[in-house]
Amino acid sequence: MKLKRSLLSILVILILAACQPAASASAPGPTPTAAAIQITDGLGRVVTLPGPAQRIVSLAPSNTEILYALGAGEQVVGRDEFSDYPAQAKTLPSVGGSMGKYSLETIVSLKPDLVLAAGVNTPEQVKSLENLGLTVFYLANPADLNGLYTNLETVARLTGKGPQAAELVKSLQGRVSEIESRLSKIQSRPTVYYELDATDPSKPYTSGPGTFVDQLITLAGGKNIAGDLSSSWAQISQEDLLVKNPDIILLGDAAYGVTPQSLAERPGWDTLAAVKDNRIYVFDDNLVSRPTPRMVDGLETLAKIIHPEAFK
Repeated sequence: MKLKRSLLSILVILILAACQPAASASAPGPTPTAAAIQITDGLGRVVTLPGPAQRIVSLAPSNTEILYALGAGEQVVGRDEFSDYPAQAKTLPSVGGSMGKYSLETIVSLKPDLVLAAGVNTPEQVKSLENLGLTVFYLANPADLNGLYTNLETVARLTGKGPQAAELVKSLQGRVSEIESRLSKIQSRPTVYYELDATDPSKPYTSGPGTFVDQLITLAGGKNIAGDLSSSWAQISQEDLLVKNPDIILLGDAAYGVTPQSLAERPGWDTLAAVKDNRIYVFDDNLVSRPTPRMVDGLETLAKIIHPEAFK
């Protein structure tokens, strides 16, 4: 009888326990782990990280600039040899990159949890890194400023810098809007020649349609004289240059020793309006060739050169 009563008591306890409500959601429990991050990269690959990357190797100057702009500089452990901005990036170990060749041994030794590739890298390079067991994300070059904002948000997701990206994008958009407002009543669009390489001054290289140079000149209230060329990066004949007779000349090749004086001394160039009016300007090509937040710096600089009257 005592055995039956004991079994009955146990059964009642089990039934009552089953009827109890579930534990409150506020009850203490194990600390949750960071949710995995899954993003499709520029090569159409779904890249997965267990959480925000903490050890990053950057394979392009644009990627390095973006990482630092988002406040993720301390998470970068290696960079390509051309990453020179901001200054502290140059203190990081270099993994190469000259002539498209990287030191895979150095990259592996840095033990990255993310290798951030860019448009300068080939799918084959990405595959080689993956074969070494590394996680690689390919950040494609953006086509316009909106694409740049998207890239900032993408890198922010990879690094856990979402709030910083939101603040940065808002700031950049505000600065662009300010420029557009100042230029809203311009009466003319000066013609602009942007020089990339005049090793052969009879056929210098310039920036054609669809490039950031072309877009930013337009946004800054100018007209790119090379906007009707057949390719994005092309040579323009001296004869065509003389016919188009630009109002303004920008020396994107100033870093290689080209100066307003040396340009003015080229045979035949003294007839150009920009030379006659002394409107030849040294220009930091990094502001328009690297798809980074500094492109808005480039836009502001261009607008002040092309329409100084709007910024008095």
